[in-house]
Amino acid sequence: MAAIVEDRQLQHAAEREAAKAVAALPTKLELAHGDTGGAVNCGTEEEGSYCLIKSVGHLSNRGFTKLPARYVLPDPDRPGDGLGTVKLPVVDLARLLDPAHHASELETLDAACRDSGFFHVVNHGVARELIDGLLDVARRFFELPLARRARYMSPDVRAPVRYGTSFNQAKDAVLFWRDFLKLGCQPLHAVVASWPDEPADLREVAARYAMANHQLFMELMEAALEALGIPCRHSQSLLQELEAGYSQIMLNCYPACPQPELTLGLPPHSDYCLFTLLLQDQVQGLQILHQGHWLTVDAVPGSIIVNVGDHLEIYSNGLYKSKLHRVRVNSAQARISAASFHSVPAERVIGPAPELVDEGNPRRYMDTDYATFLNFLASAEGKHKTFLQSRKLAS
Repeated sequence: MAAIVEDRQLQHAAEREAAKAVAALPTKLELAHGDTGGAVNCGTEEEGSYCLIKSVGHLSNRGFTKLPARYVLPDPDRPGDGLGTVKLPVVDLARLLDPAHHASELETLDAACRDSGFFHVVNHGVARELIDGLLDVARRFFELPLARRARYMSPDVRAPVRYGTSFNQAKDAVLFWRDFLKLGCQPLHAVVASWPDEPADLREVAARYAMANHQLFMELMEAALEALGIPCRHSQSLLQELEAGYSQIMLNCYPACPQPELTLGLPPHSDYCLFTLLLQDQVQGLQILHQGHWLTVDAVPGSIIVNVGDHLEIYSNGLYKSKLHRVRVNSAQARISAASFHSVPAERVIGPAPELVDEGNPRRYMDTDYATFLNFLASAEGKHKTFLQSRKLAS
């Protein structure tokens, strides 16, 4: 942490000037609407069209009472009633790390990954002050003036820092009611200087959380490999790769929505990773597809929600399940969440573990890598199937 803070101090002035230079470049929309001088007015329909490209928070704050047409989903895709809830399994990390309880807790984790694909983890070792601090700094970032957030917008999905709105804005036929800030986390010492310098404590808080979060991921991943029966020599090799693997934090803001029954914060999707670790504030919104119904995840105070990603389903050859999930919004208050995605290095190819493929359980998935995923996002294929479905072999 001392190295991170020192790096911040040494590079702060230069990075600040670079950010100012980028912010000074007008976008196509700004050229079309005239120089705003750093202030954005969204009071008219035309100006509202400008803002929805960059922020739903700005629309919400301006008191729009009708959902802009770009956010209205077709009838079949709307959230519906969806009033039911689901209780996820609970994995106690303290028990998992305790030899006296390890075996029984490992069974709980294994069953959760095979069945629901989601679970709460408690006694996880991530300090409450870090959790509260990250959610608080995220909230304050999304409260910054739009012009100061928008300077971190980028069309490059590989950018170590990226602010945006919706889900896949370049491809979304209908926009989703979310603003986000992506923070790449590997290698941490190299990327932290590119993160926003506002709020002033964002870099330090997010960096401290990233280190604690990655440690938790490594502990859960080691347990999952053991539960799958991967021999120690192979699991240790993978764990060494994961020490410097793909890692990012996605800060999300789902503002209060004037007509939440017509839209979603995020559409049904699964995650491109091994495990996702999710923090959320007291506002519910995460839903999972459970036995054909969309159900809201019940909160467990102090827990972190964990879900199996596409990579882990592929690696386990289908034993572990990467389940569809989505986010509902509401008309009363904003929801803040922080999702952390972890996997192998971006250039690394991943496929089913050889130990989990035999005559009785044939190979079910093609190998994949990050370039394949980006090609999928850029294609029309995503309109008809999920990425995971695109990697399944015909049975």
